[in-house]
Amino acid sequence: MATIHRLLTFLFFILINACHTGQPEIYQDASGAIRGYDPVAYIQEGRPVKGKTDLTFKWNGADWHFSTKENLELFEKNPEAFAPQYGGYCAYGTAEGHKAPTEPEAFTVLDGKLFLNYNKEVLAIWNKDRPGFIRKADSNWQQLRTK
Repeated sequence: MATIHRLLTFLFFILINACHTGQPEIYQDASGAIRGYDPVAYIQEGRPVKGKTDLTFKWNGADWHFSTKENLELFEKNPEAFAPQYGGYCAYGTAEGHKAPTEPEAFTVLDGKLFLNYNKEVLAIWNKDRPGFIRKADSNWQQLRTK
């Protein structure tokens, strides 16, 4: 069963990659970067918090939303410290060589860095070898970031 699940996940990522060519560097939807969630809150509070549309900062071609003015100001001063790795695309998908969307609840904060994943099932796979997947994703991201 686990093998079938891995195969289906892999095939799903291939399908997403084939359907989403020319994606922006930052994962965003109609709600903004990372689905409108506050990237600072993940790091500071350890949980996803929906940002407010009246607390917005444009950075790297995307609108980032924040839950507090303080979080907005922290991000403005140093966006790289709070922006999710791999542009907010799925960290596991990046390790596998493609961009995939993410869900706010499927996240990990490691060494002060935010990693997002497609869903909680993919997050469970990611958690089995985070250091290995990070090495692969770091290597793949330079090629994927503008594709």
